[in-house]
Amino acid sequence: MTLQYSTTVRNAKLDAVETAIGTSAVLKIRTGAAPGNCAAADSGTVLATANLPSDWMAAASGGSKAKSGTWEDLSADNNGTAAHFRLYASDGTTCHAQGTVTLTGGGGDLTVDSTSFTAGQAFTVTSFTLTAGNP
Repeated sequence: MTLQYSTTVRNAKLDAVETAIGTSAVLKIRTGAAPGNCAAADSGTVLATANLPSDWMAAASGGSKAKSGTWEDLSADNNGTAAHFRLYASDGTTCHAQGTVTLTGGGGDLTVDSTSFTAGQAFTVTSFTLTAGNP
């Protein structure tokens, strides 16, 4: 039998992610493929940097946890096409999570209003949800 968890345990695991990363996390949208894991050096060009709200994720419910508040950068850093993101502690250098970036409805781990960035433009994250399902 495959190990399965109650919704309470799945929610606790998800809430622990936000606790471990800490308040005021930093999101960086980057070009190119993501590194092999969070311990690997950053890759690609930073297109935008967003300082997330102090309480950047809603409380987990039903085995999922969605972004909370507005995730945006009012002035993108560089020109390019978004491909991956890295989520850092408030220091902006300790990576704790990474994943793909796509347009809204594109199936990425994080979705944005546009994957084509121009330095100085504003961008908004439209969706980011963590899920702890049972196998």
